[in-house]
Amino acid sequence: MPTQSIVGDKSLAFGKRIAKCYRHLRDKKQETVMSRQLLRSGTSIGANVREGLYAQSRKDFISKLNIALKEAGETDYWLDVIHSAEYLALPTSVATRHS
Repeated sequence: MPTQSIVGDKSLAFGKRIAKCYRHLRDKKQETVMSRQLLRSGTSIGANVREGLYAQSRKDFISKLNIALKEAGETDYWLDVIHSAEYLALPTSVATRHS
């Protein structure tokens, strides 16, 4: 079992929400291409954070966390596209950030 970390816990919780969002988009909205991209990038964040916990060096740790950051940026992009295509309504707090 890896050492517990706030980033690890939050990225796991986020990955679970992304998986539920994917299921909603696939089942209710019949959207598959963008939702798969969202699933891939959104769950990759936590996978890279978890890999970082087992890093062989500080340089390896930083590399894994940088990959997680890139995946977070890509996930944000797919959420923006899915929202602007009106497949998904964002919560008010998030929608005002993107205005």
